[in-house]
Amino acid sequence: MNKNFILASQSQQRKELLKQINFNPYKVEPADIDEKPHINEKPSQYVKRMALEKAECVAKKHIGEIVLASDTVIVCGTKIIQKSKSHCEQKKIMNLLSGRTHKVLTAVCVINSFGKASLRLNTTKIKMKKLSQKEILDYVESEEWIGCAGYRIEGILGGFVQQIMGSYSGVVGLPLYETRCLLVGAGVH
Repeated sequence: MNKNFILASQSQQRKELLKQINFNPYKVEPADIDEKPHINEKPSQYVKRMALEKAECVAKKHIGEIVLASDTVIVCGTKIIQKSKSHCEQKKIMNLLSGRTHKVLTAVCVINSFGKASLRLNTTKIKMKKLSQKEILDYVESEEWIGCAGYRIEGILGGFVQQIMGSYSGVVGLPLYETRCLLVGAGVH
């Protein structure tokens, strides 16, 4: 199992995805950064900046180590869907996504042992069925969405997705193809 890298994330989903492709970080250290979008920042710019800043934050503490970081956002139109702080906010998000196609953007950044950053962006389109108010309320009450931006596709909500155009693992939080390429390119063994 490949494990000479640090994962700059506290996401259990990302750790599980890495295990699927036989990569296991020897250390997990979440980055503590400001995650507010800049004024007029496009979603793709934002998610790439977040992944880079997370990787850089952890790499500064571990000079000469390989660091992997990732960031995922849901985008409806040009609006970035942030993590809900309440059931009421989550209900609004579900109403917004209901019956629409939206995008999930996941940026992956690897900083190699020489301090060079490599970045990839994965974009997946999700077509969501029109949700009834009962489906929305049931989903909100399930609280599966707590701690993530928008929803967790690997739970109840997966039954509302009509079509995925792109990477399922990218929607979960770590596009495996791009991640493997970056880790191997950085010399993870």
